[in-house]
Amino acid sequence: MCRWLAYMGPEIYLEDLITKPARSLLVQSRFARENYVENMPGMPDGAFPTNGDGFGVAWFGTRSSPGLYRDLRPAWSDRNLVDLAAQVRSRLFLAHLRAAYHGIVQRTNSHPFRYGNWVFQHNGEISGFETIKRSLQFAVAEELFCYIKGTTDSETAFFLALTFGLEDDPKAAMERMVGFVEHEQKRAGITRPFRLTCAFSDGNELYAIRYSTDGKPKTLYYNRAPADMDDVLSADRDTPESGTILLSEPIDDCPDNWLEVPPATFVSVKNSHVTIEAFEPRTA
Repeated sequence: MCRWLAYMGPEIYLEDLITKPARSLLVQSRFARENYVENMPGMPDGAFPTNGDGFGVAWFGTRSSPGLYRDLRPAWSDRNLVDLAAQVRSRLFLAHLRAAYHGIVQRTNSHPFRYGNWVFQHNGEISGFETIKRSLQFAVAEELFCYIKGTTDSETAFFLALTFGLEDDPKAAMERMVGFVEHEQKRAGITRPFRLTCAFSDGNELYAIRYSTDGKPKTLYYNRAPADMDDVLSADRDTPESGTILLSEPIDDCPDNWLEVPPATFVSVKNSHVTIEAFEPRTA
């Protein structure tokens, strides 16, 4: 569906994860391996080996608001991405490749999405989004609605989470958001799932969720230990003493470097410590 990664730790160059590794995000834009698609109307099993419907990178630096670079072209055709990634260093960044399912291919539909100091990116889908889009967007706080610039289910989910208190309690807000979406799906007679494998951050902590209504969420991994980054980063880079990578698909050919995040899980990363908790949608 899409591919993404997120990093938090000592400053590294964006290229160390986005363009340099053997199975980098740039490689995955053309040749994703974990591309299985199930129960998607009109889509054959194994669809989306390419993710060429736009891309984006958000990074935190010395300013309170994160930088953001997005485009509607495939990542593999944008030399600017390669040059930017070779120059920008960051302690926390998120990068995303889009394979469009909801929303047309346009820059405002490329992830990550930004509001204030928050950024959000998503792999998955709100099934039946066109049917319940009106009721979902009516639930977005009036003062936030004008910031929805694109047409994707992902951006709507982000602004619903902000409405439900993302800035104060990220886990509770996301549980409320998912519970609300599933309630609206059920009310509309939609039986296909809400799949949410996402990452988001306020610049202080990094969060991720792996969830699906049907228990079959999109993939999510993190690096086994900071020392394993020796095998991931380019040989001409100094490996940071600590650092956490969250990603949809490993960026090397060493499965032992990665741990799979269980389904129905909320992940938080702070000071290179990964915390995994149960994720339980709620309607109140």
